[in-house]
Amino acid sequence: MKRFACASRWRALTSRSCCKHPRLSPAPIQHTKEAPMSFAKPTHLSRDQIDTLGHELDAIRASVMNTLGQADVDHMRRMIAICRASEVGGRALLHFGVGPLSWVAGVLALANAKTLDNMEIGHNVMHGQYDWTGDPALNSQTFEWDIACDGEQWRHSHNVTHHTYTNILGKDRDLGYSLLRVTGAQRWKPRHWLQPIANLLLAMGFQYGVGSHDLELGKYKHGAIPKPVFKERLNRFLSKTAKQWFKDYALFPALALWSAPRVLAGNFCANLIRNLWTYVVIFCGHFTEGVSIYREEDTRNETRGDWYLRQLQGSSNLTGGRVFHIMTGHLSHQIEHHLFPDMPAHRYVEIAPQVQALCAKYGLFYNTGSLWKQYGTVLKRLFTHTLPPKPQTLGA
Repeated sequence: MKRFACASRWRALTSRSCCKHPRLSPAPIQHTKEAPMSFAKPTHLSRDQIDTLGHELDAIRASVMNTLGQADVDHMRRMIAICRASEVGGRALLHFGVGPLSWVAGVLALANAKTLDNMEIGHNVMHGQYDWTGDPALNSQTFEWDIACDGEQWRHSHNVTHHTYTNILGKDRDLGYSLLRVTGAQRWKPRHWLQPIANLLLAMGFQYGVGSHDLELGKYKHGAIPKPVFKERLNRFLSKTAKQWFKDYALFPALALWSAPRVLAGNFCANLIRNLWTYVVIFCGHFTEGVSIYREEDTRNETRGDWYLRQLQGSSNLTGGRVFHIMTGHLSHQIEHHLFPDMPAHRYVEIAPQVQALCAKYGLFYNTGSLWKQYGTVLKRLFTHTLPPKPQTLGA
């Protein structure tokens, strides 16, 4: 495989950056009668075993990062080309097509483009998976995607907050997106009676849920975020949303002249399909049956091995074929992604058997299943925690 001259620089960067996570020993919150959602701490693992597990995972990472080359870049450029062709084709069908079949085809093509842009391209590029190429088009710090979420805000809320504090209650805002109750350790409130409706609305407008993530509205309400800071974040979010609305719901419909209603409806449906798909895939990454949730006070002094263990126990995978993996942005391999977020995602399929073998070796659960099986457990969790906790009898 052709190697890039800057590969050595990439290895130097990742050797420093891969341990940016705070040295937070993991202790998953224990099962309760209303929250059967986390595994017990794997006490069968000694400190030496956890450290050895970390070293073995480091070796898997190095085996891939030391072989980055032209094939990896070709994959991403191919995805970008397909995305662009799909968008052009979809918009052409919506603008110039005649009849319902061309409209449906246009919607699906445009939804495909938006999904590829957000999942396989944007999410992975903004993780820095291709910074080593030196290609400005693949630069994580300047890439912007076709979604209401501002790239800079996402890089903070996702790359920094979520990947650092994965599944730590009170720190990882992805746990329920500050809207849904996903564990009995979260306080039940009367508004949770409406959780099934809130979940549906979040799914339909998922890009706005992701886009508003970095606002930290709860902290602002409690005075933890100064008003000028919150205002700047809000303006940034609203500005990006306005640009998206203008493009999809004003500019392109106006260009279509008499076909404006057809184009407007098509753009709306394409965005809706993308929102629903990304919601399902992302919720299957951390809210399935068997994932572990952690308390902040139990994740201090975390070693590299402990951090790896938390990612393994806090994530879940989806089974499927090559096209399925691409359309999920390879978040169908959420476990591998959380272990190695800066590794080009299309390589996760290659290393997944090695990670699964390590889990078997150390007696750890490798959480994987079909989309329908995993999403079924997500819905079960959401509906279970809609209800208030059962009162405990004295002495129970």
